[in-house]
Amino acid sequence: MPPKSTPRTTERTSSKFWMPSGFMLACLLAFTLQIFFSLPPVSSDSLLPMISTFQGLIKLGEGVVNYPEDVAVDRNGVVYTATRDGWIMRLQNNGTWKNWKLIHSQTLLGITTTKEKNNLIVCDSDKGLLKVSENGVTVLASHVTGSKLRFANDVIEASDGSLYITVSSTKFAPKAYYLDLVEGEPHGQLLRYDPSSKQVSIVLEGLYFANGVALSKHGDFVVVCESWKCIKHWLKLGDKRDREIFIENLPGGPDNINLAPDVQMNSSAVETVHSSKNRKQLLEEHPELINQLMSTGKGAAAKVVKVSANGSIIREFNDPNAKNISFVTSALEFQGNLYLASINSNFIGKLPLK
Repeated sequence: MPPKSTPRTTERTSSKFWMPSGFMLACLLAFTLQIFFSLPPVSSDSLLPMISTFQGLIKLGEGVVNYPEDVAVDRNGVVYTATRDGWIMRLQNNGTWKNWKLIHSQTLLGITTTKEKNNLIVCDSDKGLLKVSENGVTVLASHVTGSKLRFANDVIEASDGSLYITVSSTKFAPKAYYLDLVEGEPHGQLLRYDPSSKQVSIVLEGLYFANGVALSKHGDFVVVCESWKCIKHWLKLGDKRDREIFIENLPGGPDNINLAPDVQMNSSAVETVHSSKNRKQLLEEHPELINQLMSTGKGAAAKVVKVSANGSIIREFNDPNAKNISFVTSALEFQGNLYLASINSNFIGKLPLK
């Protein structure tokens, strides 16, 4: 999801690493998909998901963490987040947050950690792809095929060290992300960064507002969230198509992969805008339509969904009235807890799983 302006109440973009062997998807609808590839296919006898709430949510660092978009964990079990005021923060053993590295940016989106050197990789929708380590901040990639890399939304590392990155829109800037959504045309991309050549290549084009990205347990395919569905791309095609449906018919548009909540889409409002011959002018003359299209404020409902490898929903976590947390943009399971990020919050949520 796109970045918010300061102060933010209506904007925001999930590849988060879902421990131990799955990933999360943040969706444009205030719900997250938690996918565990280690689980066997769900039988037809267990189609009804287990329904849970966010009751018992612990607010880590409330008042300290400024509008976090994402949350990640490294190989040593250290939890990180990126805030809207440019800080990379990490959770200390005593449960408090430490300002670790400052990136002079208000457009930090998806984050992930690398396995070999334990670095943090950050998507900056303005600067491109960044590496953050104890030695400082390095720009890994700022261009792709001669054009500026902008609106990098999410990232995940493959077993060979390459990085897969989503670009939400090559046409619209992050501040005008809603124009891409209401135009309904595929301006998104999936990119691959090669650490050996330090080059970025295009893997897929023609994606509808690409958001989250995640790898399967065995690294044979990636899942990318688009506006209304999540697709699967096989890394070794063979006789397979370059993309196929992973999960669709979602109650909104998928955002990040970590399986996490995001923007709640109003389908009737979207249809109204799409039926307009001059959609951009319609939004400029009636900006209130943006809030009707996407409910992203502090009252936006939150939902996290656990999904099996075959796309069946196993468990749901709901907060329809945003009593505990709203507009979840990332969810990460670690050591029996579910860590939640939201661009509406000033904390990271920690929900003990039962």
